[in-house]
Amino acid sequence: MKLSYLKSKLNSDFFSVLESKGLDDLRPCQEKAIDSGLLTFENILVCSPTASGKTLVAEIAALQSILTKRGKAIYIVPLKALATEKYNEFTKRYGHLIKIGVSIGDTDSSESYLSKYDLVITTSEKLDSLIRHHTPFLDEIFCVIIDEIHLLNDTERGPTLEIVITILRELLKNIQLIGLSATIGNEKALSDWLGAKLVHDTWRPVELHEGIIFDDVVEFY
Repeated sequence: MKLSYLKSKLNSDFFSVLESKGLDDLRPCQEKAIDSGLLTFENILVCSPTASGKTLVAEIAALQSILTKRGKAIYIVPLKALATEKYNEFTKRYGHLIKIGVSIGDTDSSESYLSKYDLVITTSEKLDSLIRHHTPFLDEIFCVIIDEIHLLNDTERGPTLEIVITILRELLKNIQLIGLSATIGNEKALSDWLGAKLVHDTWRPVELHEGIIFDDVVEFY
């Protein structure tokens, strides 16, 4: 699928940003996500290798939600460092189109100032706190992106992430959920639980080869 296919379907300024990145052809998981209803606000679970283009799927979902006035977006990541990294990356790329914030600080505050942002990047632990403090921003959310969603199986972070997703689905009946992961063993069960279309793809930008190194000699299978 050519990027030009999206020209009439996305905000013109947003499309210009994508075009300026030098994109010509969409990657397989991106094309499959669009065919699965990404632009018509379907819930989607994307399972594809690292560096296969999952983040752009999330960006399209968030910007489409915000720029069409459907609602604000929240991007959930597992680590504070990753939240800061995404904040810097998205601000550089989309800061002229939308207001982007990050919330990773004190977990015992409502942070009502978040209402001035269109996209907020946070961790599941911080979002759990925001929910418990009835942060006004939450009522305006439409698009919820969960990066590294396979961490639902993590003994430490999993329970909090599961509770956060469950509460958001209960509080906000019409949200769009976008799950991203490179490693899910039970992707069909997870997509069913999320009520999401499953996008599975194995394409990666660099092919992987398995082998053994012994005495500085590598033998590939």
